[in-house]
Amino acid sequence: MIDDLIRPNVRTMKPYSSARDEFQGEARVMLDANENSLGSAGPAEFNRYPDPHQRAVKQALAPLKGVAVEQIFLSNGSDEVIDLLVRLVARPGQDSILSTPPTFGMYEVAAALNDVTLERVPLDADFQLSPEAIAQILASKAKIVFLCSPNNPTGNLLRTADIEQILRGFSGLVVVDEAYADFAAQPSWLTRLAEFDNLVVLQTFSKAWGLAGIRLGMAFGSPALIAYLNRIKMPYNVSENTQRLALAALADTARFEAMRQELLQGRDSLRAALAALPIVTHIFPSDANFLLTRFGPEAGAVYEYLLGRGIVVRRPSQAACAGTLRLTVGSAAENEALVAALREFAEAS
Repeated sequence: MIDDLIRPNVRTMKPYSSARDEFQGEARVMLDANENSLGSAGPAEFNRYPDPHQRAVKQALAPLKGVAVEQIFLSNGSDEVIDLLVRLVARPGQDSILSTPPTFGMYEVAAALNDVTLERVPLDADFQLSPEAIAQILASKAKIVFLCSPNNPTGNLLRTADIEQILRGFSGLVVVDEAYADFAAQPSWLTRLAEFDNLVVLQTFSKAWGLAGIRLGMAFGSPALIAYLNRIKMPYNVSENTQRLALAALADTARFEAMRQELLQGRDSLRAALAALPIVTHIFPSDANFLLTRFGPEAGAVYEYLLGRGIVVRRPSQAACAGTLRLTVGSAAENEALVAALREFAEAS
C-alpha cells in the first residue's frame, strides 16, 4: 500500500549518497567529504559532518519508544518532516491534504508551500470529530489527513475510536501529531504502529524534553515509509550538536520525568488560579502543557495588557477559538506573574 501512495518520481529517483552512507564502523582516516581535517574555528569535534542517519540517537530512542530503529525518522524539528510527508505523496497542483481546524498551522503552511490544496474538515464545538466529519474524511481523496492529538491550540485528545475509524477507512496516510503526548494519560499511537501501515506518528523533543532550542523532531512509521523519508531528506539534516544533546537527554530520563511531573502539577495549579478570576469565562480541558482559556470579548485587551507587562501568550487566529488565549504552563514564578497580571487587569476593568 505504501508504494502506491508515494509520488511516482520519488519511487524512481536516485537519492543522494555520500561515502558516509556506504561506510559502516569507525574510520581511521576520513578523506571523503572535503572537510577541514585540522579542526575548526570552534569546538574541534565539529569539523566533521554529522552521522547522516543519526544511528546513535536512534539506537537510544528505539527501546524507549518500543519501536525498531528502522521505524524512526529524525528531522530538523517537526516542521521538516511535515513538509517531507507532503512532498512524499502529494503532487503539486494536483493533489490535496486534509486538516481538522482549529489545529496546528504548519499543515496549512506545508500545503501552500508545496502547491497542494488544503481540505478543511472542522472539529465540532467540543473540538472533537463529529460523525459527519469522519464520513467526510473517509470520502476524501486527500493524500494525507493530519490529526493533532493532543490538539494545538485546543489542548484536548481526539477520541481513540474516531482515529481508529479513520485509520481503517482512509485511503491515504494518517498522521497523528503527538507533540504534546507526554502530557496526556492516554497511550501513544506508537503502540498501534504494527496494526496500520498508513499510520505515521509525530513526536518532538521541543515540549516535555525541554529541548526546543536543538530543533529535533521524530516520526515513526512502517520501515517502508521511513525508507522513503530517508530517500528525500537533505543529506545531513540533523546537526552533530543536536545529536549529542539529544543523546545526553536520553541518558537522563529521570530528569525528563521530573520535569514532566512538575509541569503536570503546574497545569493543575494554573487552572485553579485562572478559574478564580472573574475575567475568565471558560477553561477548556487540556491533555497538553497549555490551557486554552476563554476571556470573551476582552481577550484582545487582555492580550495587549499582558504584552505591556512583558508577558507573551498566544492569541489563536482561528475563528473557532475567538475570545480565547492559549496560555503555556510556565515555571511556578512565571505562572504567578501571569495570574497576578490578569488579576490586575480584572481589578482595573
